[in-house]
Amino acid sequence: MKRKVIVALLVSLLIIGFCFTFSCQKKSAQSKIIVAMATDVGGLGDKSFNDGSYNGLLKAKEQFGVEVKVVESKQATDYVPNLSNFAKENAKIVFAVGFLMQDAMMEAAKNNPNTYYAGVDIGVDPATAPSNVLGILFKEQEAGYLAGIVAGLLTSKYSDALPGLNKDNKVGIVLGMDIPPVERYQAGFYAGVKAVNPACEVITIVTNVFNDPAKGKEAALALYEKGCDIVFHIAGLTGNGVFDAAKEKGKYAFGVDVDQNYLNPDVIITSAEKKLTEATFLVVKSVLDGTFQGGTNVTYGLKEGGVGISDFHNFNDKIPQEIKDAIAKAIEDINNGTITVPATRVEAGYQM
Repeated sequence: MKRKVIVALLVSLLIIGFCFTFSCQKKSAQSKIIVAMATDVGGLGDKSFNDGSYNGLLKAKEQFGVEVKVVESKQATDYVPNLSNFAKENAKIVFAVGFLMQDAMMEAAKNNPNTYYAGVDIGVDPATAPSNVLGILFKEQEAGYLAGIVAGLLTSKYSDALPGLNKDNKVGIVLGMDIPPVERYQAGFYAGVKAVNPACEVITIVTNVFNDPAKGKEAALALYEKGCDIVFHIAGLTGNGVFDAAKEKGKYAFGVDVDQNYLNPDVIITSAEKKLTEATFLVVKSVLDGTFQGGTNVTYGLKEGGVGISDFHNFNDKIPQEIKDAIAKAIEDINNGTITVPATRVEAGYQM
């Protein structure tokens, strides 16, 4: 009899323990913080802007255990529904990735005041922005300036450093859509080229699309035909076609937003970067630790470690020391205020 009582007691304890564990697991699952993101029409897989932003969420998932959700926008009319639906799914914060989503993000934020929103490449007006929305901006012009120094010196003074460079003294730019973040890269690149090579001709082609590699390749081929030996793309997924054109013609290209060398190591000399992954990660962290500052903008430049230029990778031994020294000097001058890099074509004196 005594043994039966002990057995019954043990069984009861096991059942209680199981129920408690199941209850805790269920509660944990229900309370897991959701971090969400809506891409622009470029979508995931662009190896650049959208992917760089999304990787910050994945980093937060790895470090903090948040649940990550993402939806890819196919057209502009998707923006508001995509951003709003995440609020219905109880997302703690929703990222709108891309300047073109600015109006949609503001609408979604105003309609869902209990959900935080953050816009990558989207500035907000502190005087009118709701307290649940944050703008994430970058000084792309500073990264573009460093890339311009490299291009300006390689295409002329050091045109013998790499096979495929020529004496035409021309470099090219392929744009996606002509929007402010893209213009900032372009203005900085132009200024960097002219700072070290005033006689260099900088030729731009605008594709008006961020998700069409075929158009990127077509534009780059046209630039190479005009005598450009280096083409800097600021075009998202469209820019991947620039790399294909460079390989086909035995020329060179610069990547954008993230270090893109791995996509085509034989032609991508460097990339003008903005630290998208770190930026979105830090915003998630601010939400979790209660320091999220809505109704404001956070801006990342060289001084903040938010933009820069990538390594030269397999080109490193072929890049003259003078170019590396020029980059280091430009970084120093920008950080101490000796150089203010133009953020628009008007400021740079560039007419396309």
